[in-house]
Amino acid sequence: MGLITGVLAFLYHLPQIYKWLLKPYYIVSFLLTVAFLVVRKAPGLCEHLATDREDGNSCDFDWREVEILMFLSAIVMMKNRRATFVMTCKPPLYMGPEYIKYFSDKTIDEELQKDGRVTWIVEFYANWSSDCQSFAPIFANLSLKYNCAGLRFGKVDIGRYGEVSKRYKVSTSPLAKQLPSLLLFQGGREVMRRPMVDNKGRAVSWTFNEENIIREFNLNELFQKSKKLNKKQNGFRTEDGSEELQQETSEVEQSTESKKDR
Repeated sequence: MGLITGVLAFLYHLPQIYKWLLKPYYIVSFLLTVAFLVVRKAPGLCEHLATDREDGNSCDFDWREVEILMFLSAIVMMKNRRATFVMTCKPPLYMGPEYIKYFSDKTIDEELQKDGRVTWIVEFYANWSSDCQSFAPIFANLSLKYNCAGLRFGKVDIGRYGEVSKRYKVSTSPLAKQLPSLLLFQGGREVMRRPMVDNKGRAVSWTFNEENIIREFNLNELFQKSKKLNKKQNGFRTEDGSEELQQETSEVEQSTESKKDR
């Protein structure tokens, strides 16, 4: 009965599996995985390959190639636990819509302290981290929902700007498991961060999903306060009759750049 249930569940989800696998990077990954095996066993080609086997059979694996394949398989399974049978390439960087400003080591301090009324949620990430790549669409979706004049979203690549990681005490070591890290800034000062870090410098386990971020950072409450700030700014006019909010909004649009622009 259990076997029948498993088969039916597999057939039910089969279209979704095909949709997930039929992407260029998975197809290329599969081709790269089998390319060496095909060349090593193909008649007419394998005879011309070098080998360290005692019997001189170049169409079979020698001990060093077996060790390398086993070592690479172990590394891939450790880096990507979902890669069970084949070596898969990493998904491409997120290129969808977002309201996120990208900082450098020279702009992050100035922007965070520019306006004490603005609350910033900044992601510290590195492009080589698969966890950061998986989190990118979630953070982008939050910026689309909650970004406004009083609540803004930013990112800084600490894999590129090492001084920023030291300044804000976010470790880039894979053993520390601090990537990605979300820091909440109010008035230019850090108020909270997730994941938290223990005394040994290791991150406390925390799930980076949309529900946890909304709850932990009180995004709904922050957004409501920011909307009130927007209304106050919208009702205030300078002496020359220009609206302050429109000026600030245009500055945000000019300064905010998407990953596609970069």
